[in-house]
Amino acid sequence: MSSEIQKTRVINELREFIKKLLQDPQILEQSLVVARRHLGQHADGEAMARIANEISDTTSVHIPEDPADHSEADKLYLELLKEVIAEEQAMY
Repeated sequence: MSSEIQKTRVINELREFIKKLLQDPQILEQSLVVARRHLGQHADGEAMARIANEISDTTSVHIPEDPADHSEADKLYLELLKEVIAEEQAMY
């Protein structure tokens, strides 16, 4: 039962997050710019905290700086940003 409640909560978080991205497509580009700036410049944990903080400061998306406070949607978004930047760097 609790796993169904957890799945529903995660799906609802992702729906709200995707809705924000659709309402303001610049969030994606701003997030990638922020991620490019910090990934590789700092230790992984510090880079992710800086990325979360700067995205929260410059977009309508709020991601807590402390990873312990990240929702499943926050974690997924940060991980996907990291993967996209790693793939970009591998192409060069």
